[in-house]
Amino acid sequence: MKFIRRAGVIRPRRVGVLAAAFNPPTVAHLHLLEAALRHVDELLCVVPRVFPHKEFRGASLEERLAMLCAPGIKPEYSVAVSDGGLFIEIAEECRAAYGTEVEPYFICGRDAAERIVGWDYGEEGAIERMFTEFHLLVAPRQGPYAPPQEFRHRIHALEVRPEIESVSSTELRERIAEGKPWEHLAPAPVREFVRRIYG
Repeated sequence: MKFIRRAGVIRPRRVGVLAAAFNPPTVAHLHLLEAALRHVDELLCVVPRVFPHKEFRGASLEERLAMLCAPGIKPEYSVAVSDGGLFIEIAEECRAAYGTEVEPYFICGRDAAERIVGWDYGEEGAIERMFTEFHLLVAPRQGPYAPPQEFRHRIHALEVRPEIESVSSTELRERIAEGKPWEHLAPAPVREFVRRIYG
């Protein structure tokens, strides 16, 4: 894990990790981070070098990092690049960076949580082992997430405003391509980046 920016928290016990494509960052990303602050000591945005379920297209890695590090974005968070794309890989990189005692709390929506729990990892008991390594903070997205009973002690509900649930980077890019208003979906500090990269 390579840090681009550190938030300055000394030896955090619980780190909220928002690992995403950030293509581009949206107001929903920032709202998820704000909501997660109630559960963790430090926030960390991670851009994987490779993604397990999508191709790397659109903004370059450097452009995504520049948007995440734009001055004036609140709340304050650390920014890093990970070599792995799966949560278990990023959790291992977090422990190497923060220390073995850190507890990663991955921030995601209902759709991502369902994909993580239902993913075929190619070996029996993989998901059970994974949930000994990290927690999930799950925001509703077109409905709340009902975790399996055996993982409820590791999966926690994240409360967000209803209007945030449907906001996505995909919608933002589509609105730009169609010539529709999009600025309300992007944080003010990144709008000029978005205009230049996607416009």
